[in-house]
Formats: sequence, structure tokens, C-alpha cells
Amino acid sequence: MNPTVQTFFDPVTFTATHLVVDGGTGMAAIIDPVLDFEPKGGTLSTASADAVLKAVADQGLTLRYILETHAHADHLSAGDHLRRRTGAALVIGAHITDVQKVFAPLFDADDVVPNGSQFDVLMQEGDTLPLGDLTISVLHTPGHTPACITYLIGDAAFVGDTLFMPDYGTARTDFPGGDARTLYRSIRRILSLPPETRLFVGHDYLPAGRTDYRWETTVADEAAHNIHAHAGATEDSFVVMREGRDKTLAPPTLILPSLQVNIRAGALPAASPSGAIFLKLPVTIV
Repeated sequence: MNPTVQTFFDPVTFTATHLVVDGGTGMAAIIDPVLDFEPKGGTLSTASADAVLKAVADQGLTLRYILETHAHADHLSAGDHLRRRTGAALVIGAHITDVQKVFAPLFDADDVVPNGSQFDVLMQEGDTLPLGDLTISVLHTPGHTPACITYLIGDAAFVGDTLFMPDYGTARTDFPGGDARTLYRSIRRILSLPPETRLFVGHDYLPAGRTDYRWETTVADEAAHNIHAHAGATEDSFVVMREGRDKTLAPPTLILPSLQVNIRAGALPAASPSGAIFLKLPVTIV
């Protein structure tokens, strides 16, 4: 039994949100949902997440889980919104605590206890969850962040930001707790899955020569064609390439609003006495 996968692509943050369905029972999971945040005006909406919920309702599905592959630095998670709307369990890797310990002090987020309790389920390597007649299992695939996990569901693997489409390559490793050598080894674990395994990535950015967004590939295609991590790429050459490339990258546009929301499982900070909600902007004087 293999899942059906429907993908909702957000062109603002280049994020692919995947709706995974067990066709036999109608049980479903949403992977990496997006809140729509416009930073110039500080406006927030749930339109993208609600579009996925509409698909769930229109198909008569039962949403069991919201699965986060990691604490994203490029978009705000709609995990808490979906949890409150549906009662589905919000799931993330157990090493989210490492991320919270770094970023809660940065944002002076005294309300964030760095124990992962903001989420409903913390997954370790080898843990499983039932999804109808399917099973969700977990690989711990750090490197982009220490908390990155890959969800294995039937013949499909949901790799988050660890791998991108073959013509774009791999994730950056310059966030706190990231490491290029660790990423290489995580990628090798993914590429050791059966060659026909479908891989669903968390983002797509258009490389030169391509005009259509894509989010599904296979282990075989990645092993043969990934421009950074194909089967012939050595660990040392990958580390030199990845660390050099990372030095040229600017921080993601939404990194500061995203992380302070996402360490709270997609919840906003508590409102002020006046009822207003504020996100913090740490300032570094150079």
C-alpha cells in the first residue's frame, strides 16, 4: 500500500506543502504547512493552509497529523492553526529541543520552555505512527539543522530541506547546529533507500534553464543527477562545495519572524495587554 500525495506550492516562500493520503481509509497527514506572512506590513493570513484544509474536506478525508520536517527559517508554520482547526496531532523531530535552546534566548522568548512541549509528538529515529493502513516512520537526517527528519510513508520519503530537485542540489548548512559533513551523511542514508522511492522535497527554486516548479523526484534520479550530492560526490568535495556556497548566501527574508513562531510550533507570541501581537527583531550593531 502506497500513499497518494497532493502538493500545494507557495510561490512566495517557494515551499511545497504535501497532503499525504491513505486511499483505503481516507486518513491523511499534512507535511510542512505555511502561514502567509507579509513582512513589510506585518500582515498574516491562513489562506494557504486553509486551501489544504478545503482539499481535506472536499475529499472527505480525516486529518490525523500535521508533520513538520524541521523548524523552518524561511516561512512561518501553519501547524498550530491547523491543529486548532482540526484537532490533528502536531509532530516534529525530538531534536527540536536543540533548536529551541539556541533561538529562545535570541528572541528573549521566556514563554518557550525548550523541551518540545509545544508539539504533540516528538519523533526519534525509528519511531512510527499509524496512518490508516500505512505506517509513518522516521529517519533522523540532520545537517541543515540538528532537528531535521525524513518521513517514510509507503514508497514515499518526505525529505524537507535536506535535498532539493537534482538540478538545484542541497540545503544550506550555515544555520546554528548545521554541518556540511553531517548533511552529506544524511543524504547518503536517503540515497540508500530503494532506487524507486519517491522523494518529495520541501522547496523548489528555479535554476537557470527551468521555468516550472517541481517537488517530486526519486532516489535513482538524485543519485544519478544531483548537482551537489550525486553518487560520485565524495564527502570532502561536498563539504568544500557546500561550505563555500553557504558563505555567499544571504539570510532568508523571513528568518527572524519564522524562527520565533516556529519554535512555538507555529503559535504566535501572547498578545500584549492592549491586545496587539508583536514579533521581535533582534538588532546586531556592527
